[in-house]
Amino acid sequence: MRTILNRISNFFGSIGLSCVLLIFLALLTWLGTLEQVNSGLYEVQKKYFESFILFHDVGPLAIPLPGAHLVMGLLFVNLLWGGMVKLRNRGSMAGILTTHIGIALLLLAGFVKTAFSDDGHLTFFEGESASFYQSYYRTEIAIIHPTGDGGTAEYLIPQELFVDATGARPTRLISDELPFDLELRLYMPNSMPIPKGPNFEVAVPVIDGVFLRAEAYNKQVEANISGVYLTVVEKSSGARHEGILWGRAAQPLTVEVDDKAWAIDLRKERYPLPFSIELLKFTKEDYPGMTMARTFESDVIVTEGPSSRAVNIRMNEPLRDQGYVLYQSSWGPADAPAGTPLFSTLSVVRNPADQYPLYACIVIAAGLIIHFSRRLVGYIQQQMRTAQ
Repeated sequence: MRTILNRISNFFGSIGLSCVLLIFLALLTWLGTLEQVNSGLYEVQKKYFESFILFHDVGPLAIPLPGAHLVMGLLFVNLLWGGMVKLRNRGSMAGILTTHIGIALLLLAGFVKTAFSDDGHLTFFEGESASFYQSYYRTEIAIIHPTGDGGTAEYLIPQELFVDATGARPTRLISDELPFDLELRLYMPNSMPIPKGPNFEVAVPVIDGVFLRAEAYNKQVEANISGVYLTVVEKSSGARHEGILWGRAAQPLTVEVDDKAWAIDLRKERYPLPFSIELLKFTKEDYPGMTMARTFESDVIVTEGPSSRAVNIRMNEPLRDQGYVLYQSSWGPADAPAGTPLFSTLSVVRNPADQYPLYACIVIAAGLIIHFSRRLVGYIQQQMRTAQ
């Protein structure tokens, strides 16, 4: 038994395992980069870098490979066991141990980023404000109902509950908090509502003269506009209200149930901000004689409770506040004539480990300095003894 445990210990702490795992990381990076020719960045990231096992297609063959989650997890165990626990307890190893701690912190930062962060964008015109941002990729169904105090209550349905409702047979969603049930069918990841002409037939339902047409799936996932057929079934009377939800509809679908109005909207998933942000001024400067932007920036007011402050957000100078990072990422409309109001788009990242890579690099640098300083001092002392 002791022999088996020693072999397991030696395997997980070996340099050989480290080399194999690093080779797999390089391979996954290379394959993922090549895959972006056929797939979008989001899908490549999910397949190669946010998975434990994947199948890479080589012609008609599907070759199984470890995903980056599995490789990075094993690398962390290898580093912890072989590079820290089993490291000989000598003063000369202090620099190496410190460096390994920094690398472990870097791997931990990647895990926290993957498991506990989310990202999206915030797009607004001058004078507009927002206290939330929305996902580039994920969708949700929001059921909105006015409350008696002048506010609204929202019931949210995550995309996992309706993305599989692709057939004609409906998926029924039931909640004790709502006076109706929802039936969803013919979900389309990318779609377009089309008015039905008098001289052609369609294979999908037509509601109020409009039907939902499936569009080719865009490998740039954020460009897809999802849609789904919806039926609201009243619990009290069994009455049915049919409609179409589309991701870019100007207004949500409204139904009246038990003499109360309900709005149902298919939209990108929203995340709250711990503060509100108002765009005061958006500035764009083009290169001389060109329409290409040389620089663009947003002057905003950030309000947290009773206090507010002015902040300038530009490329490489983001706003950092309470674990959120807001970058200046885009603007539009791209081909707007001179004098047209422009909107500003801020990329938003909520990452609890935002500063971990900086701390890790500092620890790694300190470890390298300690190690090479000791080696340098030892070399100088040896040379002095030789000279004597």
